[in-house]
Amino acid sequence: MDNFNQALNALKSGEVIAYPTEGVFGVGCDPDNADAIKKLLALKQRPVEKGLILIAANYEQLLPYIDESQLTPQQLEKIHQSWPGPVTWIMPCSDKVSHWVCGQFDSIAVRVTDHPLVQKMCNAFGKPLTSTSANLTGRPSCMTTAEVKHQLGDRLVAILEGETGGREKPSEIRDAKTSQVLRKG
Repeated sequence: MDNFNQALNALKSGEVIAYPTEGVFGVGCDPDNADAIKKLLALKQRPVEKGLILIAANYEQLLPYIDESQLTPQQLEKIHQSWPGPVTWIMPCSDKVSHWVCGQFDSIAVRVTDHPLVQKMCNAFGKPLTSTSANLTGRPSCMTTAEVKHQLGDRLVAILEGETGGREKPSEIRDAKTSQVLRKG
């Protein structure tokens, strides 16, 4: 079995995988599987209150998780103009989103990726993945498969092998209602 199918099967089985993104390696799982998210949070040593990003191949994959009715056409236009790409937007979340994904917030962080391997995985999986940097909390983000194996290897079922998109930093994060930059990219 090739590496892509191994990672896809791990996702379908409720496991956490690592994968390359636009800037750094991410770790993620099925956003609708609470047990998988619990494994992810334990792996990262990350508190549930912080929430997680959803990364998708296209905007349609994100629609079940966001509440567009709370945004103006102008706000939505600004979001769509930035995608696909390395900009994550904080948007109002739908009632489908569990606290395991949104943490202490009534919003959700979402991104339509321009990374071809992540697009392929989201399309094969049929929905977004949760996304948070592949590192233990407080340690540097992993930039290569080797770094992921070194920091997290024994805790992961699969690492989707590939190259990051070449950016030096994690994605920029902006607030959809105010356009305020919350994290520089």
